[in-house]
Amino acid sequence: QSHLVESGGGLVQPGGSVRLSCTASGFSLAKYTVGWFRQVPGKEREGVSCITPSGGITEYGESVEDRFSISRDNSKNTVYLQMNMLKPEDTNIYFCAAAITTAQALCRIPDFDVDYRGQGTLVTVSS
Repeated sequence: QSHLVESGGGLVQPGGSVRLSCTASGFSLAKYTVGWFRQVPGKEREGVSCITPSGGITEYGESVEDRFSISRDNSKNTVYLQMNMLKPEDTNIYFCAAAITTAQALCRIPDFDVDYRGQGTLVTVSS
């Protein structure tokens, strides 16, 4: 069975860091653009960051572009999201999704139809 699994969430203090992982099982992630998303009231989802199959092109949401960094290791079938300088408003469930498209399309089109989507991992930023 093919699916995506996120890990790495938890409780972190404001200003702290955490790294999320998105690992594919049952298929190769290497040909997919992968994105990290979070839920926003009134929206399908908010694109946090996206990365193309080779890792050569990345896309970031305005609220995170100076604090978060996306990367991937296709040999491990995994995409990472390094989250630094975390703020309480970053508290959310973060999930990953994969599609064969551009990073810009995956991140910026709220209801873009993805091929795979994980269940999510909770990040709580609180003192």
